[in-house]
Amino acid sequence: MTTGVRRRMGVEERREQLIGVALELFARRSPDEVSIDEIASAAGISRPLVYHYFPGKLSLYEAALKRAAEDLASRFEEPHEGSLGGRLLRVMRRFFDFVDEHGPGFSALMRGGPAVGSSATNALIDSVRQVAYQQILSHLRVTDPPARLELLIRSWISLAESTALIWLDGRRVPRAELETQLVHDFAALAAVSAAYDQEMTDLLRHMLKDEPHDGPFTDLAARLISLAS
Repeated sequence: MTTGVRRRMGVEERREQLIGVALELFARRSPDEVSIDEIASAAGISRPLVYHYFPGKLSLYEAALKRAAEDLASRFEEPHEGSLGGRLLRVMRRFFDFVDEHGPGFSALMRGGPAVGSSATNALIDSVRQVAYQQILSHLRVTDPPARLELLIRSWISLAESTALIWLDGRRVPRAELETQLVHDFAALAAVSAAYDQEMTDLLRHMLKDEPHDGPFTDLAARLISLAS
């Protein structure tokens, strides 16, 4: 029989609950717009009790954003199976899943602000970018990237971020089209680099050699050929 007595949470369990509540609220509004009172109310505890588990407002925000950053970084992990174009497309789908689920929080995190502009949160953003960079290098089977390849990958990661931010502001372009377009952008940037560097030419040929006839890179080639006809 239910007694109606609320179970007392342990310290770590309560901290995890508060982080989860904060992330749910950040999915609807920017962290700067979410108060500790709202988080306490949603968690079913008092404001002073929140400060028992987190010494300040910023520490709770940073803990929640750290969890979100870890989640985002995991979206770039992909098995080394199939063509590179197919792998990148699956990564972009998971990336936009995250953006869709955490819209206002993602936007605030990337654009900065009083609640998310600390050195700790900036380091979190950089750590996600580094995970994405290392993941792509691993799929290219490159351990010591030349300068042009590093420029290509880091530029593409920045492009993915800015594309997602623009998409959130009105969602005027179908999400699926942007996911494919970003994969095409990666191939296009690689092709431009290849025009200037033999090492990048060899890498581009390696990228394309296992591309199936219905893959994203082949689709881009067909679209470019149709423009020239």
